[in-house]
Order: sequence, then structure tokens, then C-alpha cells
Amino acid sequence: MKILIVLTSHSQLGDTGQKTGFWLEEFATPYYIFKDANADITLASPNGGQPPLDPKSDEPDFQTEATERFKKDADAQSALANTQKLSDISPDDYDAVFYAGGHGPLWDLAEDSNSIALIETMYASGKPVAAVCHAPAVFRHAEAPDGTPLVKGKSVTGFSNTEEDAVQLSEVVPFMLEDELKAKGANYSKADDWHPYAITDGNLITGQNPASSDPVAKAVLEIIKD
Repeated sequence: MKILIVLTSHSQLGDTGQKTGFWLEEFATPYYIFKDANADITLASPNGGQPPLDPKSDEPDFQTEATERFKKDADAQSALANTQKLSDISPDDYDAVFYAGGHGPLWDLAEDSNSIALIETMYASGKPVAAVCHAPAVFRHAEAPDGTPLVKGKSVTGFSNTEEDAVQLSEVVPFMLEDELKAKGANYSKADDWHPYAITDGNLITGQNPASSDPVAKAVLEIIKD
């Protein structure tokens, strides 16, 4: 069982002068769910090497059992520091792909041609394609085999407009994820802000927010094992 986890390489939060990147919980939670299931995990990012961590996700309020485990895990830290370049990844080598969120993917992975090709190939092969929080932005330009938007007619979720308003970044992000998914024809739904919420539609799996990382990762394993 080989699973690819993709992270952002983008570190600038728009024009604010602040830093962004990937959200720690959204990496650590699925990483250990997959690891504890004896998966062979590969980490990748557009630029390769160390992906930028959103500093907010490292604050005390956002720590979980998985993030604490990561901070004591030298092997995991080394793997994260040495992600492969997305351009070097072959979708044929993996049974599933999981995209971790954070605001970074709105800028780079949403527009990345290697990522789009990877998603389209794995989706068409019936392999689980999963994304949590802001990471469903990676489906913005992805197409189904018939050339329509990948998410058209699909039940999906992702970071909601009300959650973006709550973190006061609605005027900073390049697009509002909920609006973008709806514009592509997705059947978008959400739970209350910050509550775990994950949707599986065929082999497409999406989660609304950081707390949804756990059910999304477990849904990936369920599909692989079926």
C-alpha cells in the first residue's frame, strides 16, 4: 500500500507580509493514520525539499496528539525536510494521493500542472484522491476523463466561506474555496464551523477543515482495502 502525501511550497500569505504554508495537523494526522496502517508513504511538493509550515498551525492551541508525536519523530521530520519534487512523481507508483491543506495550496497547487495531471490520472484510474481544508483547491482546474470539471456533480466539501471570514482572510486569499467549488458545478456542503466533516463520492474524498483530516485519511484507507 503506497500513499502519496502532497504539500504546498508556497509561503507568502498574499500581500500581507505574513507567512503561510501547510497546516501541521493536516499533515501529521493523516501521516500517522497511514503509517500505523503500514502504508509506504512518499511526501512531495512542487519545489521539493522542506515545505513551509504555516506558523499559526504550530501555536499551542492547534496541537494534537499527532502533531506532538511528529515533534518527537526524527524520521518523520527528516522525510518532511526532503520531499520529492512533484515533477518527479509517477501516479502509477501509488495507490492513493492525499493533499494536506493550509492556505498555501490556494496559490501554488491549485495552478500546478504536475499536480493537475497527477490528480486526473489517479482519479481516472479509480484510485482514492483526497484533500482536506483548503487543499480541495487542487481540483480547481482538474478535469474528469470526459473533459468536464472533476468536481462537477460531485458531493464535496472544503474550507467554508464562514470559516474564511472567521480567520479574517477572505480579502487576502486569491479565491474563496467554497465559491470556487460551487462555480465548477460541485454539490458543496458543510458542517458547522470547525466541526469534522468529510465526504466520499466514489474515489473523491474531501474534508472541510483541520479537524476533518482524521475521517478523510480513514476514508482513504477504507477504499484501498476494499
